[in-house]
Amino acid sequence: MVGYMTSNGIVVRQGDSFDILLHLRDSRSKDVDLSGCVLRMTVKDQKENKVMFTVEGEILDAGKGKAVIALTPKNTDIEVGDYVCDIELKFANGAVHTIYPQQVGKVGVFKITEQVTR
Repeated sequence: MVGYMTSNGIVVRQGDSFDILLHLRDSRSKDVDLSGCVLRMTVKDQKENKVMFTVEGEILDAGKGKAVIALTPKNTDIEVGDYVCDIELKFANGAVHTIYPQQVGKVGVFKITEQVTR
């Protein structure tokens, strides 16, 4: 469960599990209703634009805007290095919003760091 997330980057050790806990609020700081929403994270290789993995998140408390994306060793056991990523939220009405990275016009960085034990 060691890793961390910034406004434009996620860092995880190779082969580790990491839960990305999300609490979504609107511009007025009100919880976003996640009823019927689908949350999806995609990580791609920067050079070849190849999808390394896609993970669907789990809505924990729809009324309070709480969700988690659980990364497993299956996801993070990829070559050490920097990748690109984003997290999208699709609402029941079909609207799609990229919620990560937080800054519009920025690309999210997904960094896998080296491990010793295999």
